[in-house]
Amino acid sequence: MAGRRAIGRNVHFYKFAEPDTELGGLRLNPSITKKTFLTMLGILVVASGPYHVISRSTGCDLTATDEVLQPGDYDIRPYSRKDTISITDEPCILRILSHSSTGGDQSFRTQVRERDGRCVMTGLINDEADSDEWSGFQAAHIFPLSSEDYFIQRGLPRWITNRTGEHDTGIYSCQNGLLMQSNVHEKFDGLFFSINPDDGYKIVCFDKDILRIGGKILDPVCRDPSDNRRVSDELLRWHFRQAVLANMRGAGEPTLETDFPPGTDMMGEILNGPKAAKRMEAELFSRLHGYSTTVAVEGADGTIEVQQKE
Repeated sequence: MAGRRAIGRNVHFYKFAEPDTELGGLRLNPSITKKTFLTMLGILVVASGPYHVISRSTGCDLTATDEVLQPGDYDIRPYSRKDTISITDEPCILRILSHSSTGGDQSFRTQVRERDGRCVMTGLINDEADSDEWSGFQAAHIFPLSSEDYFIQRGLPRWITNRTGEHDTGIYSCQNGLLMQSNVHEKFDGLFFSINPDDGYKIVCFDKDILRIGGKILDPVCRDPSDNRRVSDELLRWHFRQAVLANMRGAGEPTLETDFPPGTDMMGEILNGPKAAKRMEAELFSRLHGYSTTVAVEGADGTIEVQQKE
């Protein structure tokens, strides 16, 4: 449902020159400090010069401290009247839970399991790993497989050192993965929380913290500097940027229904929901990857056509 991310926001920010036009906002969690908020605004704000952020309630500038951010309205003001403020148009990539079962994915899953052995968000250890029982644990991709072309365009393969050959983009590398409990994985793919590798690997929640992970630290088991399988900081950085864009810009990115009970018209719900063409393409990739190459194209009349990708 479009706009769901804006529900419950108690932090709102504006351009100083347009105090009635909201640029975006945030649902406040204890994991969000003044420093975190300023970092996230640094991702969103495109400015032609330096600016400061002012609390309307106090009239004071925010400083980058570890104090918890307070609810309220905040104005972004350039130091010079000649400078301009806008919000980035950087794309937010559509994500769905992966269903693919290719050879690359099987190797990815095995290596992530071997490296982590636990949910790296909650710390829950899989005590049944020695019998190869992994129910309730899933290897989650940081960058979605369905957007491999964009992965290459962004130059992200250069951050993957654990690869099988020069033609391997690295998207199936365990460095693009983390082991999580299945319900945590769903929230991660939905961009409802993320990890900031530049703030001690702190977990930042953008929604109600029902998992009780906000403010925790990503388990060190997956980021040992001496392990060539360690998770890529640059991919974590990318995911954090995506979470900021999805949750804080404007009314936020639409959230997607993932629970389709037997008998549900899944296709109809997707086609009538937000970003229908992009989601259909991602769903088709997830289910058919390795067997067929397809793309969903939205026509001028709003209809969706599935075509072979050239």
